[in-house]
Amino acid sequence: MKQKATIEAPLPTTGTDHWIQIRGARGNNLKNINLDIPKNQLVVVTGVSGSGKSTITMDTLYAEGQRRYVESLSSYARQFLGRMKKPEVDYIKGICPAIAIEQKVSTSNARSTVGTLTEIYDYLRMLYARVGRTYSPISGAQVKKHEVKDVNDYIHTFPAGTRVQLFIPLPYKYKDRLLDRELSLLLQKGYSRLRKAGELMDIQDFLSSKDPILKLKIEDIPTDTLYILIDRFAVSEEEDNIRRIADSIQTAFYESEGECWVDVVGSAAMKGFNNRFELDGLLFIEPNPQLFNFNNPFGACPSCEGFSMVMGIDEDKVVPDKSLSLYEGAIACWKGEKLGLWLEEVLAQAHKYNFPVHLPYRDLSKEQRNMLWKGTSSFGGIHAFFKELEEKAYKVQNRVMLARYRGRTLCPTCEGARLRVEASYVKVGGRGIHELIDEPIDELYQFFKGIDLGDFDKKVGNRLLQEISSRLQYMCDLGLGYLTLNRVSATLSGGETQRINLTRLLGSNLTSSMYILDEPSVGLHPRDTERLVKVLRTLRDLGNTVIVVEHEEDLIKNADYLIDIGPAAGIHGGEVVFAGPYADIYTDAANSLTTLYMSGRMEIPVPSIRRKTSDFIWVKGRNKTIFKTLMWPFRCIR
Repeated sequence: MKQKATIEAPLPTTGTDHWIQIRGARGNNLKNINLDIPKNQLVVVTGVSGSGKSTITMDTLYAEGQRRYVESLSSYARQFLGRMKKPEVDYIKGICPAIAIEQKVSTSNARSTVGTLTEIYDYLRMLYARVGRTYSPISGAQVKKHEVKDVNDYIHTFPAGTRVQLFIPLPYKYKDRLLDRELSLLLQKGYSRLRKAGELMDIQDFLSSKDPILKLKIEDIPTDTLYILIDRFAVSEEEDNIRRIADSIQTAFYESEGECWVDVVGSAAMKGFNNRFELDGLLFIEPNPQLFNFNNPFGACPSCEGFSMVMGIDEDKVVPDKSLSLYEGAIACWKGEKLGLWLEEVLAQAHKYNFPVHLPYRDLSKEQRNMLWKGTSSFGGIHAFFKELEEKAYKVQNRVMLARYRGRTLCPTCEGARLRVEASYVKVGGRGIHELIDEPIDELYQFFKGIDLGDFDKKVGNRLLQEISSRLQYMCDLGLGYLTLNRVSATLSGGETQRINLTRLLGSNLTSSMYILDEPSVGLHPRDTERLVKVLRTLRDLGNTVIVVEHEEDLIKNADYLIDIGPAAGIHGGEVVFAGPYADIYTDAANSLTTLYMSGRMEIPVPSIRRKTSDFIWVKGRNKTIFKTLMWPFRCIR
């Protein structure tokens, strides 16, 4: 049997420990080739399509690296992973732990987003949990939880010798209990005085007074009527006195379940403190990482369960032509003699709210759209219209109308943020997490570059801010600045997914590894190629071997080491045409297709006569991705 010829690539004469040695690779169309690849270098593998580039990198080099990793595991672990086929190669020496980043959408999970893929969202959750400030949606004031130290510090702002009284409100835990019974229990606990109408009196005397209020249930007594005295003391810097005051404050918080009042003798009013996380009559959730996790039932929106989409009234069906204004009939369901009354009502009341009825629907602001959908006190909105139809769903025509406009639409509760409403009350730098995930990456990067936090918050969130900013910068460098963190992973192209995975790997700071990338420049604008090269060099400078399968000329020119597989495709390829520094290919492989085209000796000529185009595809309108009317030739179908 005739033995296959061996195609030799230039081998190093020294330093073989710094090379990956491949001997006798025969996979697919490879012709028993030998190849040495330098470690810790940016290596570009090029050649015509079908020449064997992916076979030598993915099917041979990466497959062997994965197989050796699996073989290093215990027999118990290997039984769950399955047996991996050994690539068709004699042997490979000096191979590093291999990581492949391929051109494919890695997941179809509707919960997976750009933020979760890059791990930026995980760091955002931690940042908001650590340095986020909660603000009341009613007053806009910051929600604070008072501690014993806060009350103690307030008391010691007064001069020494100032007389202070510490009160708690009447306990309202058992609302159906009579007042005299509650006061008797407090008396048994050792509390002997109460405050009523600004006067201090003995509880025993008050019980003996037969006041009609004693026979009332606690729930029927106004909250600011009675206060129980916990302690009286004078302000002093003595250590024993400071400890006594702290103990009394702690007791007050315990007995009242989180509330106490400080009365400075001679002042006009008492000062209230609360160690419950509440304000304006609302009890808020203290920020924690799970509150911002839409993959956790605790943090997910209860309506969409963290998916951001629900079955409801589809905006695109209600407003099919967004270039029309409200006056021109943009709302498709408000037409006809009876249903048109809804439109007439809105048009009649719109001037009260400065609503632009002649402005195209697509140009309305978010607040104006919300007004149109949710309605006001003067007119009912689109939601009210469909709610009325649902209430009269026993009519066939109403059920038909509802079915016509129903579809998968943005969740009306969280408006696509995926989180429960309490998460939107927490802000960092004046912005909520639900606002940041809808910002383009390049704008988000500028926000974190200029974020202004206090000294304490900077120390707490410094590491988190570094991780977030570095990943955002990598994404901008890779030409992904137009994406948002809330973009669903399944909607990304293969090139976008590959560059996002590259961002995650850069953020992990792995060293002494081998990265294999399959045409990372696909879908990338030529002006961003230089930034991609910069990112790949950053990965190399961490101490990694970066192997890139690529056709892009600028990437080939910036390679530390170039490998040209060819000379042609299929059975005419599978050989190492050139392996060495990029500058040497013009002399060592002067007749390869790569050299001929890069040197300009071969080119694809521009046709002197172009065929005339008569048919076009027109795309008119504007949405998130199309910003003007587009036109291109169409010759496939007449």
